Amino acid sequence: MMKENTIKIFEKSFRNNWDLPALSDYNTKQTLTYGEFAERIARLHIIYKEMGVKPGDRVALIGKNTPSWVVVFIGTITYGAVIVPILQEFNPRDAQHIINHSEAELLYASNSIWESFDFDHMRHIRAAISLDNGTLLAQKEGEAAGDVLEKIDNLMAQAYPKGFTAAGINYIDRDNDQLMEINYTSGTTGFSKGVMLTGNNLAGNIVYGINSQLHRRGTRCVSFLPLAHAYGCAFDMLTPLAVGSHITLLGRIPAPKVIVKAMQEIKPHLVICVPLVLEKIYSKMIVPMISRPRLRWALAVPYLDRKIYDQIRKRLIEAFGGEFEEVIVGGAPFNAEVEEFLYKIKFPFTVGYGMTECAPLVSHTPWREFVLHSAGRVLPGIMECKILSDDPENIPGEICIKGENVMKGYFHNTEATDKVLHEDGWLHTGDMGTLSADGTIFIRGRLKTMLLSANGQNIYPEEIEAKLNNMLYVSESLVVERDRKLVALVYPDYDSMDRDGFTRDQLPAHMETVKSELNKLVAPYERIAQIEIMVNEFEKTPKRSIKRFLYR
Repeated sequence: MMKENTIKIFEKSFRNNWDLPALSDYNTKQTLTYGEFAERIARLHIIYKEMGVKPGDRVALIGKNTPSWVVVFIGTITYGAVIVPILQEFNPRDAQHIINHSEAELLYASNSIWESFDFDHMRHIRAAISLDNGTLLAQKEGEAAGDVLEKIDNLMAQAYPKGFTAAGINYIDRDNDQLMEINYTSGTTGFSKGVMLTGNNLAGNIVYGINSQLHRRGTRCVSFLPLAHAYGCAFDMLTPLAVGSHITLLGRIPAPKVIVKAMQEIKPHLVICVPLVLEKIYSKMIVPMISRPRLRWALAVPYLDRKIYDQIRKRLIEAFGGEFEEVIVGGAPFNAEVEEFLYKIKFPFTVGYGMTECAPLVSHTPWREFVLHSAGRVLPGIMECKILSDDPENIPGEICIKGENVMKGYFHNTEATDKVLHEDGWLHTGDMGTLSADGTIFIRGRLKTMLLSANGQNIYPEEIEAKLNNMLYVSESLVVERDRKLVALVYPDYDSMDRDGFTRDQLPAHMETVKSELNKLVAPYERIAQIEIMVNEFEKTPKRSIKRFLYR
């Protein structure tokens, strides 16, 4: 078990970084210092105590990324209660099911989301409080939450008659092996499970982030991934707050153009993002540039090509603010063409691998040591990895992991837990891949999506889709099996078509050409029999992964 206790990590950080800026809201420009942040947490602790919230009780939290959201998250875990963060992108029915399933007794929700809930059908919730302004939204008969909220200023004055100071930061002593968070997955299988994460699971990620100096005291970061998701939570919130970094919250995942604007203003020292952000910047900013005939000619000339690539690299770095040390990409498969181009121009990026069940990190490599198409090295001293294959370095098998970051199991779901988490501590990830001698993971695809050809060959749809997505007028795709044949569902890139004056009537013939080109790039058993044009975008999870189960 980790020596560092998660709650005590924050207790120490808030004292030591009292005067430093902690949280800024990009939209309102409001900033909280670590001292002001700690004072808000103290208010929350008094509210919990007066309401009779006990350590181990569950508090649900849903809304966009704001300083108030962070206060509730950190305030809950430092009180000893269990936080249940819910992605605001979940539809209200699913979110309410999670609130009930988690047996949360208290709910913090933004007003706009609250309007879609039915309080009478929240079986365990005693009171609901506004994340926007801290007022009471509703309470069950006999509850005194409204009274507590009305007199919180007086209660604070009584508790801290000389004002709140760093000496007032004294959090509960609670073992790291205790449940700290229930994080409901946003997977592509259609069923959301409550991942039980302990203080130790969170500490494994935080301590790795501290020791790797991903964030340091006084550095800046821009948070635009949902903090209710394990990836953004660990490295855009928990780790920065543990060291005294300054977090600017964008609110939600905005368009790449907005992200770039914010990056140039804030100049972060580390960028955490999903592949989609870099892929959009590549397609909108780089592809039009390198597609010009004159530039294509210049890129074919030795030495001249390097000068051009250096200029593109410089421009990209400036787009992200110019002061970051690396971009960490994770959360979904990375488009191979984009990855190869960024690697070729020596853009400082790296790809990590994780899952909610590990809060989330399994592997990461600093960008200078990054191996192309890998998912980083297994975290040394924190995680172990094995591949269920006779030749783990060359023949893909299921990736299994073990270590500090692995969850306790799924809340109230022993059947699902037993399927993936075995008695010997190994977690079966459902991902297929290989493992090099130095512990570097290479992911091939999902076990559940893997298809078997007529002659027994393993087919990984994600690899075919990566090639297909690089083709002209293909925005995104999904490869499925129908009547023992492979069919590609394609959502066209209508923006590029409109830009080029390419009409929808021309699409069917063009897709036949795309199919022919694709089939030259894949193995015979991976060839596509048909391309089906999709009228609408694929439905996605909040992490921007396609919900595959809807299209089987």
